[in-house]
Amino acid sequence: MKETNIHLPAGRAKLVAVVKAAGDVVTIDDAVRTLNFSRTQAAKVLSRWTEQGWLRRVGVGTYVPVQIEMLDTDQVVQDPWVLVPALFDPAYIGGYTAAEHWDLTEQIFRDIVVFTTRRSRVKSLKRQGVVFTFFPVRDDQIFGTEFVWRGQTRIEVSDIHRTIVDMLNKPAVGGGIQHVADCFEQYMKRRDSDPNKLIDYADRIGNGAVFKRLGFLAERSQKGTELIAACRARLTEGNALLDPSLRCTRLITRWRLWVTNMWARQGVNT
Repeated sequence: MKETNIHLPAGRAKLVAVVKAAGDVVTIDDAVRTLNFSRTQAAKVLSRWTEQGWLRRVGVGTYVPVQIEMLDTDQVVQDPWVLVPALFDPAYIGGYTAAEHWDLTEQIFRDIVVFTTRRSRVKSLKRQGVVFTFFPVRDDQIFGTEFVWRGQTRIEVSDIHRTIVDMLNKPAVGGGIQHVADCFEQYMKRRDSDPNKLIDYADRIGNGAVFKRLGFLAERSQKGTELIAACRARLTEGNALLDPSLRCTRLITRWRLWVTNMWARQGVNT
């Protein structure tokens, strides 16, 4: 049987070329490189494809290809992680989202936690029916991360150790201190737990409250001896809150840490 060549219309061929080159997320720069267009020409053609329903705009100069079976829905991205590099880079996924990724928790959170160097007046952004909650981070504080592939998109995510340290640094990104404590407990049970790496990352973060919270939680773990000693050696002056979002009225003097009555009642001596 003789093979038949299929010739796409010129416009469709350009769309296919751009999408193939870009992958999961299409930007103006992708169109510029693939079509050898100026930025103005590229922006116009992407806008036209969006009007025709082939693309869906998800951010400034950022689009995703519309899958045929999803043309009539508001959400066209099956995996919202692929939007993070285009919308927030330099950035990494962390907090309880990373905790889910590393199997530290069975809880399912609706939003995606992103640490980004980009500055914004708002704390969250909704795209494709998904809420991204983001927290500011300095360029020199992006460390302890790994790259994972989701589809054709390479995404940066905090490694399991940085995930714990970030949640101790800001309990809000871990869903509150109780959830952080649960994740820490799971972490300490794992073969890949590494007290030295936790201490190293906490040193680089440079927040004394991390060591106070870490030492306090480590006392509750059978494997916490090494961490307890390291945290005591780094104990800073002043008192910190176990969780700034809670009413902490009991002071654990050995850790210089204010805790809630509930935590104080769990057999913790002040």
